[in-house]
Amino acid sequence: MAYSEALDQRISDYMAPWAGQRRKMFGGTCHLLNGNMMCGVYKDSLILRLGEAAAAEGLNQLHVSEFDITGRPMKGWVMVAPASYAGAALEEWLDKARAFVETLPPK
Repeated sequence: MAYSEALDQRISDYMAPWAGQRRKMFGGTCHLLNGNMMCGVYKDSLILRLGEAAAAEGLNQLHVSEFDITGRPMKGWVMVAPASYAGAALEEWLDKARAFVETLPPK
């Protein structure tokens, strides 16, 4: 299955003022902020780097799971199904990821 280009475009549009970068990765796309991976698209899921504490909180929400496409979950990352990033919810998720990634040193 190809990745959701519509979701990828929504992310790109929202991140445009932040001067992020986009790369193909994971069979989908990944968006970087200050050289650090922040979020992306895998199939039709939104993937987010939230840090371990916020990721643990996120896992308590419906349609959110660990980001695991290899059999080894990525710590601090979650995968969000379409039902949980519809409408303005996407921006809320992206803001959470941005808040964490901005604490990391630039690469």
